Amino acid sequence: MAAKRIVVDPITRIEGHLRMEVMVDDNNVIQDAYASSTLWRGIELILKGRDPRDAGLLTQRICGVCTYSHYRVGIEAVENALGIAPPYNAILTRTLMSQALFLHDHIVHFYHLHGLDWCDITRALEADPRKASDLAFKYAEIPIATGADELTAVQTRLKGFVEEGHLGPFANAYWGHKTYHFTPEQNLIVLSHYLKALEVQRNAAQMLAIFGGKQPHPQSLVVGGVTCVMDLLNPNRLGEYLTKFDEVSDFMNRAYYADVKMAAESFIGEDSVLKGSGVQNFIAARDFQISRNEWLFDRGMVLDGDLSRAHDVDEDKITEEATHAWYHDDQSRHPYQGKTEPNYTGFRDGDTMQGRAKIIDEKGKYTWVKAPRYDGRVMEVGPLAQMLVGYARGNEKVRAVVDDFLAETGVPVPALFSTLGRTAGRMLQTKLIADHGKTTLMNLVENLKVDQETCAPYVIDRNREYQGRALNDVPRGMLGHWVKIKNGVIENYQCVVPTTWNASPMDGARQHGPYEAALIGTKLADPNQPLEIIRTIHSFDPCLACAVHVMDYQGNELASYRVEPGR
Repeated sequence: MAAKRIVVDPITRIEGHLRMEVMVDDNNVIQDAYASSTLWRGIELILKGRDPRDAGLLTQRICGVCTYSHYRVGIEAVENALGIAPPYNAILTRTLMSQALFLHDHIVHFYHLHGLDWCDITRALEADPRKASDLAFKYAEIPIATGADELTAVQTRLKGFVEEGHLGPFANAYWGHKTYHFTPEQNLIVLSHYLKALEVQRNAAQMLAIFGGKQPHPQSLVVGGVTCVMDLLNPNRLGEYLTKFDEVSDFMNRAYYADVKMAAESFIGEDSVLKGSGVQNFIAARDFQISRNEWLFDRGMVLDGDLSRAHDVDEDKITEEATHAWYHDDQSRHPYQGKTEPNYTGFRDGDTMQGRAKIIDEKGKYTWVKAPRYDGRVMEVGPLAQMLVGYARGNEKVRAVVDDFLAETGVPVPALFSTLGRTAGRMLQTKLIADHGKTTLMNLVENLKVDQETCAPYVIDRNREYQGRALNDVPRGMLGHWVKIKNGVIENYQCVVPTTWNASPMDGARQHGPYEAALIGTKLADPNQPLEIIRTIHSFDPCLACAVHVMDYQGNELASYRVEPGR
């Protein structure tokens, strides 16, 4: 029998618009998969002809989630081009803001975006709150938000949602799915932490705003350094950051770590979560400078799943191509030579399990996402990549948290290359920041006693040409910005974002990108409720940036906008 096509559109609880199409056989095993981003950004075109000092402010508008990530990398790409070395105080301040971003982003991802792929909220109604309260001590020495009275209140609140028929954020899920494995009491614990995390994430967002002026879209970074001088010299502001950092870190260690540990125990026999890593190559950038000579995260690659060694990165081998993306130029190019000229070819009519519909043309172009490659290899980026690279590099801090987690859960090393491993990797990265982030603040305080410089002077010579890049690790993985400057303005700009790596389509050699490869071979318990697809894709924490070309499910154009740089 011919393979059946399943369309999941849109994938919800992500940033942006993502469509997944998979082909399943008679046993409901996915034989092929295609990731399609249905929105186009075009930010690179908007930047042409602009003052390079505006690059960070403009690129942070790529989306409302990764604002600081693009802001910082845009600033640092221009600094690299101009040969500017920011002062030590500015470097540490940027790290403090990154720490706040990661703590916020990862906690929100697990509880409010990805958590419902693991937790069956409806079964929490069956739980015994006292039994759940006792169970919480199995996973944390001092659990948070799991007292019997607190859990009873949470359960009562959930009953109110159900009785009123308004489940709110808990509506339209695949409750009762066969691949949910938490007990009712475990589900109640996670639900309580889901609600508590709504409070905690507010503190994390405020941490970034202390030095950024606001969040999202902070304003305190400039080419050369930072402008938040008065905040850095105010002990109350430094103390406020420290207090909030402690509160968020406490939740990390008493809730987030415990819940992922509980998931590892409960789902270790679920085949679909032990899959989800069809690509065994991982790449990460060095980031989080916490002292003059120490970075928390390492740069490098793990190839073919071999953790015995880490490989160095040669940036000249990073390319993008668009054989199956909606752009004119299909040639594999380094980002400095990258072109962004849209060539939308649309969808075609076809059969799906949901009936006749517009479907992608997998033999042609089917997404707005290009296909980045490293020396022709498909690479995965993200917190898991960062943990694996650090582990292979022999980073003692990384090895300690990874080894402890594996020992406590009994999860074997091969399980790191999976949906479960990707989810655990994000949590372990958060724990590293929670455990070592104070070092950044203490080093900043000590340096401010003898040095209060926050911005380096520079000159842009309009008679010279410059080119530079920044390659950092952000919450979803390795982010690169490449810029060329001529006559004092931006001549060319290219962003290769984490989701570009992970959501990439097939390349000219017909190699699937990480999202697609992660799904191939996965068996669906019920093709009409493809929770396994959603859980695996959510484990990457997709962030498909907003754009200027929109289409609906039937393929009709809703609106188009023309942006002319320089006007």
